[in-house]
Amino acid sequence: MNSLEKQMSQILVELRNEFGALATKAEFEAEGTRIDELLRLIDITRSADLKITVKIGGCEAIRDLLEAKQIGVDFIVAPMVESAYAASKFVQAKNLVYDKDEQSEVDFLCNLETDLGVANAEQILTSISEENGLDGLVFGRVDYVGSLKLARSEVDSREVLEHVLPVAEMIKNKNLNLVVGGGVSSNSIDFLREVSKVHLTRFETRKIVFQGDSINNVDIANGLLKAVHFELLWLLNKRAYYGRIQKEDEKRIQMLESRWNILKEGAQ
Repeated sequence: MNSLEKQMSQILVELRNEFGALATKAEFEAEGTRIDELLRLIDITRSADLKITVKIGGCEAIRDLLEAKQIGVDFIVAPMVESAYAASKFVQAKNLVYDKDEQSEVDFLCNLETDLGVANAEQILTSISEENGLDGLVFGRVDYVGSLKLARSEVDSREVLEHVLPVAEMIKNKNLNLVVGGGVSSNSIDFLREVSKVHLTRFETRKIVFQGDSINNVDIANGLLKAVHFELLWLLNKRAYYGRIQKEDEKRIQMLESRWNILKEGAQ
């Protein structure tokens, strides 16, 4: 690991030991994470003895599931599930790729992140609660407020909380996991503490997943700040990596451009 990656690993150790961090997170979907990036994240994550979450590209993203299985992902999330039928397609896909023994080592969840999805939450939960179904739901607040035509800043509002709490109750009654994400920051602490009074398994920032009871850590604001620092270092490291790749062929390109110009002039 380079110096930035070692620093990230140390931050993860601190997040694990002091704030109940459970996993890092990558997305084939919104982030468009490339496999080489994911492999670097996994190396850093495993060095801190944490797990890895990947959001795949869709409820039937078979190739994403195959790659997640090959790499050894711990939590897999399917995005934008708005109906029981979509949830059932994800169940079918994961059952195709993972056998029962393999599924025992992975949590499979679907993202509830639109007004339509929340309206269909009960049917979705019934669908995924069937034998060999899913382990729970992730409530994605940023896309949810977008579907309500509200500003991103409304993710921590009382209005959104009043929509999340009934879903949390339904998930609790089904004995499933609830993960809350989407714009999670220090401003979300009161929101998440209210949800945890009903049911909260985990909560997540863009790159870090925390255990649900971590929200009651008196210093959790500092933990969320460290999560932002980790994400910043991740992006800086990613920029440096692709910057090096970009520069690899510069001299060769310059030489070929010079040769091409000479040959072109000679042919005229």
